[in-house]
Amino acid sequence: MLLSYKYKLRPNQKQSIKLGQWLDLLRSSYNWCLRDRIDGWYQQFIMGEYCDLQTQAVATALTCAVVKGTQLANPWKDGNGQAQKEGEKDQSPKRTPSLMQDANLQDLKAARPWYQGIDLGVLQSMTARVNESFNKFFKGAGFPKFKRRHDFKSFSYKPGRVKFKGNKIYLPKIGWMRFYNSRSIPVGFQIKTVTIRQKADGWYVSVRLEDKSVPDFPVRADSEVKTIIGCDMGLGKLVYLSDGSVIDNPRFSTNKKTRHLMKVRQRRVNRKQKGSKNRSKAQQLVNKLHNKIAQRRESHQWDAANRIVKKADAAVEDLNISGMMKRCKPVKSEKGRFLSNGQSAKRGLNRSIADASWYALTQKLEYLAAKSGKRLYRVNPKHTSQTCSQCGHIDQASRNGEKFICTNCGHIDDANLQAARNVKQKAITLYGLNIVKVFKKKVRGDSPKPVQTTLFDVELYERLSDNTLPTKGKGCVGKNPENKQLSLWDIKGEIS
Repeated sequence: MLLSYKYKLRPNQKQSIKLGQWLDLLRSSYNWCLRDRIDGWYQQFIMGEYCDLQTQAVATALTCAVVKGTQLANPWKDGNGQAQKEGEKDQSPKRTPSLMQDANLQDLKAARPWYQGIDLGVLQSMTARVNESFNKFFKGAGFPKFKRRHDFKSFSYKPGRVKFKGNKIYLPKIGWMRFYNSRSIPVGFQIKTVTIRQKADGWYVSVRLEDKSVPDFPVRADSEVKTIIGCDMGLGKLVYLSDGSVIDNPRFSTNKKTRHLMKVRQRRVNRKQKGSKNRSKAQQLVNKLHNKIAQRRESHQWDAANRIVKKADAAVEDLNISGMMKRCKPVKSEKGRFLSNGQSAKRGLNRSIADASWYALTQKLEYLAAKSGKRLYRVNPKHTSQTCSQCGHIDQASRNGEKFICTNCGHIDDANLQAARNVKQKAITLYGLNIVKVFKKKVRGDSPKPVQTTLFDVELYERLSDNTLPTKGKGCVGKNPENKQLSLWDIKGEIS
């Protein structure tokens, strides 16, 4: 089983400065390795006369061979590229570019002594990080980019280097450091990777744990699912459930107060001189506000996901969120001028969709469902808000804003709750689920029978004109003017 825990670190001033210096040096090392990988391919060929097509061509995974190598160190694992016997081919495999760059780290430390204060495993993780970015590029991702200060905020240690002892953690070349031990590491789990990450409010450590003796989360078969609840993502409310309940959408970044505060802080950044310390301080306040919004949103999503998973197995729409947030297509007139296409209005909709963060909520639902032994089903969102749950009639005219009025049978309902019921029905039909209807009792079976009381069983008090109870003696009401403690037998005697 694999687990991932995150803790907040409590470094002292020297440790905090050292961690910041490490990030700057590691970022330089990453950019240098990336530059070497790019230049290494071009140096393998003799560039003669060439046309402008080479400078204008777009690098793609099919045409670019930049991953082929580097000009550093020995490219052979052993044998130095020579055969063991005459007349035979060399059987020694070539090193990967990542291994060749690893071999050059010793020379790097000798040439630049300030890198000697960094752990060797952390430096080696930079070359592996560059290699991973190229592997992703050849699988369809974007071309690797050079890192800047704002997008390089983490580094990792190798397994077995970091130690935990109570509320302290030992980081090689940094020392023992306190952290908030919010939950203890389970017994028997081994530490795989440790990642140190800088955020606006401090330093955090993410620990990846593994215990092969503990089985993974159990997966139930579809035939064992007896109850299911449909979820429809929205903006007015975050989630509409098929049982009629809803989960509120606090709008953490798009509410009026937060938008005004963000506007004020961003304006203060723009008024400061570029490169000054005052500008960096103002920018730090903006970063803290963004971090606070993200933390509040994440906490609310975990709470919402727990509420949904505790009810039953869930079904959600498989939404194409990136497609929903695309820009509107331009509209041209006959004279060639661009007409209004509604993009200014859609920009506010895109902000609301990004603030709701439906994809992150779906990921949390999937994790909690697997952890609790339940299932999360995804269905096609086509016509979920235009289909009548009573007669199954599909008509776009049935949807009128937040209301749903079926043009066939006249069924009236809330449009979002209607969509949640359709999502549930789609999941049942698509996956062939055998759902058992559960009828809840209004009164618990172990509760006492209700007793009908009359006016003569209850002692009444006459209220004054100011709608307050009359006071007697020391502010008391009724037959206990001395404010004595009455026992249960005294109360029963008064009632009788």
